[in-house]
Amino acid sequence: MASSDSGPAIIEFLPDLTTKKKKGVHRPIYAEVFTKPSIEDKPAKVIHLMVNPFSGKKRGEKIAEQAKAMFVEKSIVVNTFVSTYSGELIDLTANLETKDSDIVVVVGGDGSLSEVITGLMQSGKNCRLGLIPAGTGNSMANDLRIKSTEDAVARICAGHYQMLDLAKVDMVAGLPGNENGKLTRYSANLVTWGLGVDSTIKAEKMRWMGPMRYDVGILMAIMANNRRQATLTLDGHAIENDFTLFLIQNSQTGGSLLPLAPGASLDDGIMDIGILKKMKRGQILKAFSQLKKEGRHVFHPMVDYHRFKTLEISTPKPTAINVDGENIGSTPLKMEVMPSALKMIHSQ
Repeated sequence: MASSDSGPAIIEFLPDLTTKKKKGVHRPIYAEVFTKPSIEDKPAKVIHLMVNPFSGKKRGEKIAEQAKAMFVEKSIVVNTFVSTYSGELIDLTANLETKDSDIVVVVGGDGSLSEVITGLMQSGKNCRLGLIPAGTGNSMANDLRIKSTEDAVARICAGHYQMLDLAKVDMVAGLPGNENGKLTRYSANLVTWGLGVDSTIKAEKMRWMGPMRYDVGILMAIMANNRRQATLTLDGHAIENDFTLFLIQNSQTGGSLLPLAPGASLDDGIMDIGILKKMKRGQILKAFSQLKKEGRHVFHPMVDYHRFKTLEISTPKPTAINVDGENIGSTPLKMEVMPSALKMIHSQ
């Protein structure tokens, strides 16, 4: 770790010399997803199944039915709640009647997980949280190494968990041009600003393409290469410049399972940010090519990597913010890391 009195510490990665060089560099040595041991708890007795039927290719409800049958077979009480519009899972979760011994289970992707987490945090519930992946990207499920619906169900039945860090994210509600008051969300996965948000906005218009839409969206955003001026403040240190992209991560992976943050851990009490400085198109293409090759972008000379507990982004005019895969807000933005804020079902 390099430090400077004039700014936040820069994290330096070590290369994994056992790997072959790709794009001129070795694969970085990855952090452990969890730094602390799993906590044993009682097996599931009551489950609240929070279902996004629109997740992935509208597979959410079918996967939920399969999971419910497995739970019922083990004599577990299951209460099912199905959302009908974006954001409804927040209210459905906040209004649940639960005991601390219950388990709230998300059937959906990263956006659905974010909604349920926000509902839990708003209402102060202390339940364990489980995840059955049914989304397009499933970044959190990837970090948790959930292999299938059956694997997820087995973990939830066992009831053991890890303490998960969250970030409280305060921003303007709505994308630029459609701002509507203030919005608070709780993020377990990632927050993105800049080219990454431009690419997901484009990708949302191509959902019929499946996961490939993220690659197409990124390519389109790279070719546009818009100017993005911002002031980024990390733990009180302000950096003002033109930037390409901020990759603000709690987890290691993002949309389309890209290895965005090889140094991130889900329970270390801090969050990671990869800053892609202002680049020419060729430099951006190289950085993204390195990123797709197991996170080698961290060695790109125009990429800085930091860790923080508080973060702010301000811009001359409102710019879009993506939280856990959803384009829902605009700058200005404030984030605060909340260590060990949630009980996340993990190992069996």
